[in-house]
Amino acid sequence: MELDVTDPDAPVRFDTKIAVVVRDDLETWQRLNVTAFVTSGIAGNHPVLMGEPYADADGTAYLSLLRQPVVVLEANAATLRTVHERALRRELALAIYTSDMFRTGNDRDNRAAVAAVGRDDLELVGVALHGPRNAVDKTVKGARLHP
Repeated sequence: MELDVTDPDAPVRFDTKIAVVVRDDLETWQRLNVTAFVTSGIAGNHPVLMGEPYADADGTAYLSLLRQPVVVLEANAATLRTVHERALRRELALAIYTSDMFRTGNDRDNRAAVAAVGRDDLELVGVALHGPRNAVDKTVKGARLHP
């Protein structure tokens, strides 16, 4: 992230990007669930992306949020596979969610569900990626903004 600390009113410009791509045929609750899970993978593995804790005018403390926006996109299954392949090829930070994970109830079983399937056979329903802005933009090409 590039930030001009000499001018507090200067626009904040980020040299990296966070993008989430969810499959366009999911139920609304599934889209939200997948988005939350894969975004947590990016945040959890890149602490530098986290901002400072929040507080309201009464001094009530709140948790930190990501420092930069997250773009949420949607795509069909074929485009999602292409995004996954491009992200791997570009060695971008990548979190995934597969359809099998909807049938589990905990992290251990989620990891086992992913481990049981080869990379090319994963039934992806969502991914999150982080990396240089230009590389992320090229990687998600073909996905569209989530309505």
